[in-house]
Amino acid sequence: MVKKITLPLTDEVIAQLHAGDSVLISGTMLTGRDAAHKRLFELLEKGEKLPVDISGEVIYYVGPAPAKPGHAVGPAGPTSSYRMDKYTPALLDRGLKAMIGKGKRNSEVVEAMKRNGCVYFAAIGGAAALISRSIKKSEVLAYEDLGTEAIYRFTVEDFPAIVAIDSNGNSVLAEGK
Repeated sequence: MVKKITLPLTDEVIAQLHAGDSVLISGTMLTGRDAAHKRLFELLEKGEKLPVDISGEVIYYVGPAPAKPGHAVGPAGPTSSYRMDKYTPALLDRGLKAMIGKGKRNSEVVEAMKRNGCVYFAAIGGAAALISRSIKKSEVLAYEDLGTEAIYRFTVEDFPAIVAIDSNGNSVLAEGK
């Protein structure tokens, strides 16, 4: 059974998600990759204000390809999540509720997820063109100089994902379904 989720995520919805659940996500989410995460982390370390409010947000680890006419984005497949692991606990402690990417997370990220009641979704690697069909709108919010690695806000409809790690730390990546 596929669960339909509407963003923003609530604590109640997160608590009902279990590792291995298939989901279709609709609503708005942020995007960001390595370079954007590094900048956000550096601002947090300095005690400065972030250029976007991450509280209650979902962030998709993606650097979308340029859009063709009539499309919000080009191919938009997930980036390997481990590249954000150094920065993720600080963002989760600051209110980020979920991440979407591919691959395993380190133990510090999983502990921060459990501490903050967060969830990690896996998107299907190699399905960038298919995933981009669920992205209906895209706008740059911060770090435009980073190009495809800027922070965007995506409006999505039925974005396909799997709960890879739930808020209790259960992981299909470590345990299987």
